[in-house]
Amino acid sequence: MPATQTVEKPNFDTVWAILQEVAKNQRETDRIIKESQSETDRQMKETDRQIKENALQMKLFDKQFGELNNRFGDIVEYMVAPNLRNKFREFGLIFPKANNKTKVDDDENDIHFEIDIMLENHEKAMLVEVKATLTTEKINEHIERLGKMRKYADLHGDKRTFIGAVAGVVMTSNVKQYALKQGFFAIEPSGETFNITPPQGQPKEW
Repeated sequence: MPATQTVEKPNFDTVWAILQEVAKNQRETDRIIKESQSETDRQMKETDRQIKENALQMKLFDKQFGELNNRFGDIVEYMVAPNLRNKFREFGLIFPKANNKTKVDDDENDIHFEIDIMLENHEKAMLVEVKATLTTEKINEHIERLGKMRKYADLHGDKRTFIGAVAGVVMTSNVKQYALKQGFFAIEPSGETFNITPPQGQPKEW
């Protein structure tokens, strides 16, 4: 007969000691998890605080930069305006009148816009948009402005044609080419004066 092996059953003390060790290990694991979660929460709160602080700083920067850009645009506008009529004579465009900051507020027809510089004669008027930094978005806005000008003129019996120009102290080559393709004159600084580049083909008329 095969020998019978007796398995010794663990006594209460042994089982209790094992359970206590398991409980101890579990408590230690829980402590490590909680500490890790607390550190993660702290880091997340710090990250969130930094994001909010950066967002606030960016908002302030955008506001200050926008105000500076507007003021700089105004300075450029008043520098460009006095000589603009003489410059356009080189292109055969004679404008006896030049006005800064022409506002149109037609509440009845819901037409509202502002023209930085407007050059005029009896047959034609040029709307000039002046920016410290010219962008394609500003060019598109000027296209809309000329459309509004045409609508306003038609409603008030003004039969003149309207053409456009854009001026920018900062004007990338891509932006300049985009302006020219839209039928605008492009005005940019050159030394102590400025240059005017005519559009490709005939200036677009509204």
